[in-house]
Amino acid sequence: MCGIAGRILNAPGEVGRDLVALMAAQEHRGADSTGFAVYGVPMETGYVLRGMGFDKAQMDQGLAKFEAVLTDHGASYLSDPKIISDASKHYCFRMEISDPKDLTAWVADADMLTGDIEIQSCGRSLEIIKDVGSAEQVSEKHKVHDMVGTHGLGHARLATESSVLPNASHPFWARPFSDVAIVHNGQITDYFTWRDRLERQGYRFLTENDSELIAVWVSDQMKQGLTLEQALKRSISAIDGVFTYMIATPGGIGFAKDRFAMKPIVALEDNGEVAAATEEQAMRRVFRNEIDVVNYDGPSLTGIWGVGNRSLAA
Repeated sequence: MCGIAGRILNAPGEVGRDLVALMAAQEHRGADSTGFAVYGVPMETGYVLRGMGFDKAQMDQGLAKFEAVLTDHGASYLSDPKIISDASKHYCFRMEISDPKDLTAWVADADMLTGDIEIQSCGRSLEIIKDVGSAEQVSEKHKVHDMVGTHGLGHARLATESSVLPNASHPFWARPFSDVAIVHNGQITDYFTWRDRLERQGYRFLTENDSELIAVWVSDQMKQGLTLEQALKRSISAIDGVFTYMIATPGGIGFAKDRFAMKPIVALEDNGEVAAATEEQAMRRVFRNEIDVVNYDGPSLTGIWGVGNRSLAA
């Protein structure tokens, strides 16, 4: 029942505002939590991190442990962490860090702190913001509507199997690959089989949400030499389930639908700018003029929307 959306602009602009509008229109598809993945102007060096801590009463201790891990890997804060908090027990943060000596090794050590702090995105340009509540509520708390970027993803979640906590919500970061995010509508029926295989390769999963698995699976396929388009096509035959997902890299957004194509996705494109969503009415919040809709309703479909001349590789 979840709702997903993607948005691409020709140049950096109010992509956050558009994503909020797309998801506000699909709030009825899932009001447990809402999330956004926004691709802003890339940093030349360093990474922007988004994440959450699970206990505000232990925030100072948790951040101190996190900073110690940064230091151990030769990195440091480029600015003081920005803390976002409300009446809930958890808190969220945004921070910019210098380059660790080895990103994958640093992520592995930072993930040992997940009892206190969890990184939810790491990228030169990617920022994932997700929290309980509607699109408007999450946007108001995290100022998503003010975010500038070229493209991004949105998700409205109806929790069916895993926790409603923000860390179990979409979008998911494809840890430890920087700047890769996914939103997903559906269910992966061979989830545990694939999770076991990927864990044997050294990957780590922080939730039991099957969408987190797809993000890592696609990224691993590209690590092995496939293009994003090839990985999308392979996912249709390799992964069992009923699914439609969109995966984003700094170069754009790709999508895939399973062989039964039971989960809808429609798109509008105008002069290189794209909006895609589970429901057509959501895209009419962004495109006011009359434009033909592309309804991707056939089986085993994949596609890619690029941003300018950027590479679609992760």
